[in-house]
Amino acid sequence: MDGKWHTQRAQAGDTKHRVDKWLASWTELSRSRLRTLIESGQVRIDGDIITSPTKKVTEGAEYAVFVPPPVDDTPKPEDIPLDILFEDDQLIVVNKPAGMTVHPAPGSRSATLVNALLHHCRDSLSGIGGVMRPGIVHRIDKDTSGVLVVAKTDRAHRYLSKQFAKHSVERVYHCLARSAPKPREGQIESRLARSVHDRKKQSVVRGTFGNMEASEHGRHAVTNYKYIRGFGQQPNAALGMPQVSLVECRLETGRTHQIRVHLAHIGCPLLGDPLYGKQRAFLTTKNPNELAVAEALSTFKRQALHAASLGFLHPISKKFMSFETPFPPQMQALLEALEGLNSEL
Repeated sequence: MDGKWHTQRAQAGDTKHRVDKWLASWTELSRSRLRTLIESGQVRIDGDIITSPTKKVTEGAEYAVFVPPPVDDTPKPEDIPLDILFEDDQLIVVNKPAGMTVHPAPGSRSATLVNALLHHCRDSLSGIGGVMRPGIVHRIDKDTSGVLVVAKTDRAHRYLSKQFAKHSVERVYHCLARSAPKPREGQIESRLARSVHDRKKQSVVRGTFGNMEASEHGRHAVTNYKYIRGFGQQPNAALGMPQVSLVECRLETGRTHQIRVHLAHIGCPLLGDPLYGKQRAFLTTKNPNELAVAEALSTFKRQALHAASLGFLHPISKKFMSFETPFPPQMQALLEALEGLNSEL
């Protein structure tokens, strides 16, 4: 199917409008879609490519918009290796690597977990999640590694979804965070919503940290955390305040970026987190152990977060099942480098 050109000549009364708004008024395309077309050179004025969507319309000029043919976004099976922890006719449990998106989305249309599952499971994934998310009961961030369960039947999908909705699924995450939480064990409760400053980020709704009634905006989020151990000593801080800590988090809810937002909010952003981490230089001395950490961090390009274990009731046998995975090699290497910070304490 071929694409189509849409053309129109601007009149005197059109010059008060921005190009993107005016084009949207007669092409019936959204302004975001038009901006994408402009950025890809698909919009022209008197034959010349337009580069800015914000300029005013020129009287008498002929504007042309080329709309490419629609692309079939239906996920395709792809032969991608899977680290399978368990599989039967009802479900499959996998250890997702960091860097793999769970399901297709703008910017990640292929090489997702769904693409791999479609190849591995063929036609035996639950259809409840729809064409784009077959079998997907829950998800973890692209750059978070660890355990994830996928439903192969609609019955399993419904049963697992009910467990997630009731917060009865045991979800344990391990992370490496700056500093250490105060107190060392506790619960973080707040409402989370999209940040008004950056739409890629989530943020704690103002006033709801420890006071859920302060606002009705956002979604209820609860993270239970426990400090496991620390590494190094923060300069100019109280004795026993580590530079980095290994923290265990148990989720009662599963909101977008929940652990990353909550720990950053209490002053313990995850190492390597590009959205919520403080990207200042980590170490400044020439101590060999500190240099080893700096080198490990230089190649660690994601948040230090791992879905370490997942426990749930099997949809048919009702037997409780639990699966655990160790840190992936790169995160284990970072942990081992951090161990060196304790050698001189």
